[in-house]
Amino acid sequence: MREETKGLYLAVILSVMIIFLTNWLWPKKDLPTADKPLPEVAAEEKTAAIEPAPALPTEEILAKDSRIQIDNSAIKGSLRTKGARFDELSLKKYKQNLENDSPDVALLAPAHSKSPYYAEFGWLNSGKNVKLPNSETIWKSKGQELTPKTPLVLEWNNGQGLKFIRKISLDKNYLFTISDTVENNTAQNISLYPYGLISRSGPDEKSQSNVVHEGMSGVIDGSLKEEKFSSLKKGEKQEYKTTGGWAGFSDRYWFSSLILDREEESKVQFRHNEDGLYQVDYVGQPVTIDAGTAATTNIQFYAGAKEIKLLDQYAKKQNINKFDLAVDFGWYYFLTKPFFYILDFLYNLIGNMGWAILCFAAILRLIMFPIANKSYESMSKMKKLQPRMQELQERYKDDKVKLQQEMMGLYRKEKINPASGCLPILIQIPVFFSLYKVLNIAIEIRHAPFIGWIKDLSAPDPLTLSVITHLPVPSLIDIGVWPIIMGLTMYIQQKLNPAPANKDQARMFALMPLIFMFMLGHFASGLVIYWTLSNVLSIMQQKVIMKKVGV
Repeated sequence: MREETKGLYLAVILSVMIIFLTNWLWPKKDLPTADKPLPEVAAEEKTAAIEPAPALPTEEILAKDSRIQIDNSAIKGSLRTKGARFDELSLKKYKQNLENDSPDVALLAPAHSKSPYYAEFGWLNSGKNVKLPNSETIWKSKGQELTPKTPLVLEWNNGQGLKFIRKISLDKNYLFTISDTVENNTAQNISLYPYGLISRSGPDEKSQSNVVHEGMSGVIDGSLKEEKFSSLKKGEKQEYKTTGGWAGFSDRYWFSSLILDREEESKVQFRHNEDGLYQVDYVGQPVTIDAGTAATTNIQFYAGAKEIKLLDQYAKKQNINKFDLAVDFGWYYFLTKPFFYILDFLYNLIGNMGWAILCFAAILRLIMFPIANKSYESMSKMKKLQPRMQELQERYKDDKVKLQQEMMGLYRKEKINPASGCLPILIQIPVFFSLYKVLNIAIEIRHAPFIGWIKDLSAPDPLTLSVITHLPVPSLIDIGVWPIIMGLTMYIQQKLNPAPANKDQARMFALMPLIFMFMLGHFASGLVIYWTLSNVLSIMQQKVIMKKVGV
């Protein structure tokens, strides 16, 4: 095996070792389970009384109950006064597809609909005969609309001397603040436990991404905890305790979360109920309301898009621990998040995310210029020495030890380091994976257009072989124009490098551009465009160096 081939294999092996070593040195923290005798949030069949029945049209369900309208610059929906449940919410800034008449993305949906997804809050007790508000409670409303300027106040009297007052506030984006007050007009002290839950159906498995975490997630005692929908069977639950943090449901671009008490411990559960719905809930510490007094608790509820800069703002201003981890930055967090901010800066400067990606590729090539220069200079010299190396291979074809000695002597004489090609590859692998992550997680890139036929940089190139030829093409090889251009640039770049002397290795390397072309054919077009320009810049740099060396 030639030295440059060994270098490639060594780079790949070292990269895999780095990934596994990272996981071994910094494993996920084992999280303690809650052991305090806190009351249990009722399973879904108790809180919502959902029976397995055919789904009803959402409009029909919404028309059955009295509702309070929710509206700001980012979201629109309604709150059901029965149960004070958040069960209808759409995102104004995001459309379901690229069609001109596309509806807004729907996040929350009522029970009995095709895809129920809702949140509710309330109180629990320790078995005493006290009437508490639940999902069937009819709250009296002061006001008919919840906006940033008009908070909503709800009231309910249990007929036993307890008055429940709920104030709901909304900011200009996606954050609700629920302030629950209990007035104790009885002659006895009362202890109640605040709780909240988010319940939803599981998504269609075909629509789920294998690249981005989708399921239950939260920061529990400072550590990220994630559970995929498929990891919990019906009836199973995971239970934890935490002070501060958050817990909720994460989709590729959308997110809902309960933001937990920062001072007192809460019990958190991820569960898959028997009715098929998934649930994330919390129970807080007991609140004692002395006779003739009142007590108040506050909880925050986030329901909206995973806008990275906005999540960072909430983390800082609202003191929400690691709220940015709602976005799945992956192993290379230290690269992925800065890459996003660089791309976002370039986008705001240029006004087009496609050109921002190309500028980003050029900046990376500029940063790596000195390292790549040495690598290409070494490879150019090796290409120049190839006839002499072939002579040595013929002369010592029966003596591998002697051949290695002579080749290493030749390298030393010509001052060539055959392993110098490894470093650029080692650097490019985490850069590639990090950029790949950014293009898959950043909602700012969703539906972002480039030029020509590229209308969504987060989606594969739509101008595929089947579209061009109007012929049935197997999906595996039905790739777009940009992946083909990328494959051609990779082929040209490969031809500039010294070819392996071994014929089998030479055939394998000759197929690499074709393999990568089809492999990346179904990746985000933004990533393929980045790789294409990176190849073009590498070819230009390598040609200049080859001319300098005299190849």
